Amino acid sequence: MADPRSILVVGASLAGHATARALRGAGFDGDVVMVGDEPHRPYDRPPLSKGFLVGTTSVEDLSLEDHETDLGLDWRLGVRAVALDPGTRTVTLADGQMLTGDAVVVATGSRARGLSPALGGGLRGVHTLRTLDDAVALRTELLPGARLVLVGAGFVGAEIAATARAVGLGVTLVEASASPLSGPLGPEVGAMVARLHDAHGVPLLCGTPVRRLTGRTRVDGVELADGRHLPADVVVLGIGSVAAVDWLAGSGLDLAPGPTGGLGCDAEGSTGAPGVYGVGDCSAWHDAVRGTRHRVEHWTDSHERPRRTVEALLGGAGPAPPLPAPYFWSEQYGVRIQFAGRRFGDETLTVEAGSPETCDVLVVYRRGGEPTAVLGMDQPRLFGRLRRSLAALPVAL
Repeated sequence: MADPRSILVVGASLAGHATARALRGAGFDGDVVMVGDEPHRPYDRPPLSKGFLVGTTSVEDLSLEDHETDLGLDWRLGVRAVALDPGTRTVTLADGQMLTGDAVVVATGSRARGLSPALGGGLRGVHTLRTLDDAVALRTELLPGARLVLVGAGFVGAEIAATARAVGLGVTLVEASASPLSGPLGPEVGAMVARLHDAHGVPLLCGTPVRRLTGRTRVDGVELADGRHLPADVVVLGIGSVAAVDWLAGSGLDLAPGPTGGLGCDAEGSTGAPGVYGVGDCSAWHDAVRGTRHRVEHWTDSHERPRRTVEALLGGAGPAPPLPAPYFWSEQYGVRIQFAGRRFGDETLTVEAGSPETCDVLVVYRRGGEPTAVLGMDQPRLFGRLRRSLAALPVAL
């Protein structure tokens, strides 16, 4: 857009902070107002399920800010946005403030899914893990000898399982799908991850949904759909997330349908409303390779994509180069799991190095003989080499 002088960034976590940093890096010297519903300055979330839970990572270690560099931001923390008028680019906050900018970048992220009180979601001892405050509350309950049941064996659930097991809790993982991480990684790799849990003495119960949590005021167990009852002192729900875009209802912006939602954007983050953009995992952006809109919930995308959005916002010349292949990673029981590329679900998988039995494997996903993605478990050098080769492929993987 033409020479904006004030920009509102709604969302003060990774994607919002990356947007502010990109604005200053591009030479923007106007006003940047950062709105965040949490009282905390921007912090890194991945350590919340690992080092922070056991006290090896401090709150100070989580900070995303370079304290030697002042970005000159106007912080409005601890108050959530409740409405946006795209026509005037005015954001209304819960305390009644109304902020107007030449551009608005929506970076409100996502919220952890919970269970309804009727299913036991309101019992004491039941947690989700999305925010720093969530992690602080959970950490106080992870006591050696306690019985922990994790509902959902996705990345968050699996990482908490590994962390809790290392500090002496009895841990059980429950997953409704036939294998852990089968959605992002596929059932074959999911079976490899299942072996990792088994090797560390963590029972993994797959293919059976949860019926409800039990207990009067505090949780005492998890009842499965097949009638089994798992005793529990603590329960963590890792059953996915929902884009935090409910505050945009009635704005006229394109809110993607479906259970996870998202703010509809093009590949540069433009919503179609002049001066309104979306970044991070609240946005469902157009992926030219898939040919559809796609909501990405991984750290790398929230860190890198804001640079492209800022270029578009500030009127960068010419089409932007293709983004690198999507990348994410997880660490479980000291094993680093890395994935780069796109999984469509109809690939053939080949083991290129290592062994699935020993959890030090390199797997390549192919469609029509061409590689589309690579997965490494404790194979950092080979994984890095193949990840770089994915970046050199044509955009239509």
